[in-house]
Amino acid sequence: MAELVAWIREHQVLFETLGLASLALFVTSLVVFPLVVVNLPGDYFVRDKRDPAHQQRRHPAVWAVLSVAKNIFGFVLILAGVAMLVLPGQGILTILVGVALANFPGKFKLERRLVRQASVGTALNRIRELAGKDPLELPGHAD
Repeated sequence: MAELVAWIREHQVLFETLGLASLALFVTSLVVFPLVVVNLPGDYFVRDKRDPAHQQRRHPAVWAVLSVAKNIFGFVLILAGVAMLVLPGQGILTILVGVALANFPGKFKLERRLVRQASVGTALNRIRELAGKDPLELPGHAD
């Protein structure tokens, strides 16, 4: 036990840095997650197919840079969230924000599966209700 305490004292700066990063990601996720939920189109989870995002942008170079940055940030949040499952912080919330930001194969099915859980769909629609938005249309049980 004394060795563990000594090791923790030797690495105090590391633990302080991880604590501050955890706090910063927690506050960021509390701000970003509701903004993402409020700005989702009402039919986001029931669409058969999504239009490619690059077709909705006028400047392809700017879109490409922002897309890469968003994906990197999303994957960093996913990794940080996984780490926070054993470290102090809001691991699951951080993972969800990371998944919302990142693009990867199977994301659409994963989102639908998550939102089908009654507690998740209810929570998302409660956030939208507080913001004065119409509720999200949620998918049925078949997918």
